Amino acid sequence: MTVPMHIPAEPILGVSASLFAILLLVLILPFKVRFVEENLEPFFLVMGLIATATVFAAGILDHEGLKELFKLALKSPVSISGKPIGITQVVFLAGLVFYLFHRQIHGWVSNLFNRVGPALFGFVLITVLGLCSSIISVIVAAVILAEIVDLTPLGRREKVEFAVIAAFAVGLGAALTPVGEPLSTIAISKLSGPPYHAGFMFLLRILGHLIIPGVIALGIYGALRLKKHYRIIREEERGLAEAARQSFIGVIERTIRVYVFVMALELLGTSFTPLIYWYLSKVPAWVLYWMNTVSAILDNATLTAAEIGPALTLAQIKSALISLLISGGMLIPGNIPNIVLAGRLKISSREWARIGVPIGAVMLVIYFVLVEVIKL
Repeated sequence: MTVPMHIPAEPILGVSASLFAILLLVLILPFKVRFVEENLEPFFLVMGLIATATVFAAGILDHEGLKELFKLALKSPVSISGKPIGITQVVFLAGLVFYLFHRQIHGWVSNLFNRVGPALFGFVLITVLGLCSSIISVIVAAVILAEIVDLTPLGRREKVEFAVIAAFAVGLGAALTPVGEPLSTIAISKLSGPPYHAGFMFLLRILGHLIIPGVIALGIYGALRLKKHYRIIREEERGLAEAARQSFIGVIERTIRVYVFVMALELLGTSFTPLIYWYLSKVPAWVLYWMNTVSAILDNATLTAAEIGPALTLAQIKSALISLLISGGMLIPGNIPNIVLAGRLKISSREWARIGVPIGAVMLVIYFVLVEVIKL
């Protein structure tokens, strides 16, 4: 569903200033105000509503567009690309299964973990789910990953670090096919006509040689980190963890939080479309590469819809998509796996950023050299 908007060719100063102010609040407050950090979902919803009111008051969004936006925001958490299944249902069903069969699944995961060791376990889990996410979808991969990580006999520090590394891999791998995630679905749709005539394998052909080694590298990195800092929790701690498993009410609460978060991101992403049109879409490819780091806090599917088109060269398409994919892993709002993992493991914004920002920064530099300098 496309939300009709009337965006003037020239920027409206008041709208730009307001949206930039909202952008700064979204970026800063979760790290500075504990109340906001602990209530991230309603905070993003409030910011989304304010951003929506800003573009509506400016006439960029009319009554019809406003109605379509709210319909889209309400529908997005329960429907992906028009299919009657979304992140909310997957999170609820997976949470219910792991709640009902917690003890059995915990035993299987612990036995496998102890049998193969933390390094091999980590490498296989990251690479398999990272590469399979393009087929089973990023939502399913993220939910499976979140539940398995929660059941591993690791200390909290190791779980958080492992989860962030794995989220990067799942987010990257999902982009290889149009069924993997909304970003890839939109990219294929925008490029389906001439001159690219993009089909199911298009993104795999142009990005596979960049993404697949990246997923494997993240798997190796995750394995090395586990091997170096592995700390198996003591038996009495494991018993407490077992007793403190998520309740059914917890499953419901997490499902509602995910729904609200995705709805809020839809409102924010669409409301920021004028900024993308006015400022992001008119810069050189190498500048756009770094400006796309804004997808760490905005929906990268919205940025893809605004930036990607048949007028771009193949090099520009690769550069924009790679930047969006990597930046999306740096902060919790940036991608679906981050939201799922942070919600399940109760990872705070600061905890995620402490690990995700350095990893993302290194990856951005490496891929910038590969895509913009070497031109792979």
